[in-house]
Amino acid sequence: MEIRRVQVTGGASYVVTLPKDWAEEQKIKKNDPVGLIVQPDGTLLVTKKITDEPLQRTKEIDSSIVSDPAFLFRMLIGAYITGFSTIRITAKERFAPFVRTVVRDFTQMTIGQEVVEETATTISIRDLLNPSEMPFDNTIKRMYVVVRSMHEDAITALETQNPTLAQDVISRDTDVDRLNWLIARQTMMIMNHAGLSRKMGIAPGMAMYYNMLSRIIERVGDHAVRIAGHASPLMGQEIDQKTLAAIRKASALSLEIFDRSIVSFFNADMKEAHRNIESISALVKICGDIDNLTLRQETLVAINIGYVAESIRRSGEYAGDISETVINLLVDNEEGLVRKSKSPR
Repeated sequence: MEIRRVQVTGGASYVVTLPKDWAEEQKIKKNDPVGLIVQPDGTLLVTKKITDEPLQRTKEIDSSIVSDPAFLFRMLIGAYITGFSTIRITAKERFAPFVRTVVRDFTQMTIGQEVVEETATTISIRDLLNPSEMPFDNTIKRMYVVVRSMHEDAITALETQNPTLAQDVISRDTDVDRLNWLIARQTMMIMNHAGLSRKMGIAPGMAMYYNMLSRIIERVGDHAVRIAGHASPLMGQEIDQKTLAAIRKASALSLEIFDRSIVSFFNADMKEAHRNIESISALVKICGDIDNLTLRQETLVAINIGYVAESIRRSGEYAGDISETVINLLVDNEEGLVRKSKSPR
């Protein structure tokens, strides 16, 4: 860090000189304009870029060297998350049959990505979404609502032995992934473009906390999918009513911990977050009781109920991770990162 003293000229203007090495590296000459951006955390950014528009970046992917559809899909997701505004997929001759299928899946599973050009050897995908139109608060609340309903429906599918509902839970995981990728993308764009941070009214540090929350909520959704997946083999099987009652109790407590973790985040309530973490031990005990009850069940039932109990427990523990993140954030409140928002419940 270079330390520069503030000078006062004309009795009113505060002046700080720019580092010579930086100015030469940026090719700044006499009378060139520079942008001064006040960040949400109070710091001042000096930049040669004097427009609020994010840098337009293009990522080119040669599909001729990719033979695995899953690998190509992951490359597209990587380009999306890292903030490329245009993705160009090329081929030396013609595209392999799977390429267009992967591109179609990618545009359907991401927000704002559309094919704007397509030929026999080139596909151009462009981002049509304005990042500032999707606030972090709204995305997190939507993820929470979707994941919570997935967990509830997965337990209902187990109790009512409803395979259609179980499959519906599994299919909804795509919605959660889309929102998680969007937050990851916006976070990367904010880290790379300070003007976007100001435009969205969120400090880069706060964006990182939203990104952490998004990843944790996505994992809770994954466990709802696992519960639904383990409910499927139990269709038509006899499950002890005492075991089902314990599963309902554990599920209700897990969701309660999840609810309180989200509320403590939006209410900026450190004490509530702490109490929430302390309640996880009760959930662990109930899930242990379920494991003991499965010893009386047939092997198929015991194995799958055991996995269901594990996912219920892990969901509550991930909710506890959200509460720990809330505490970390609020401890860092002196930096001015936190802003209260209306709770989703």
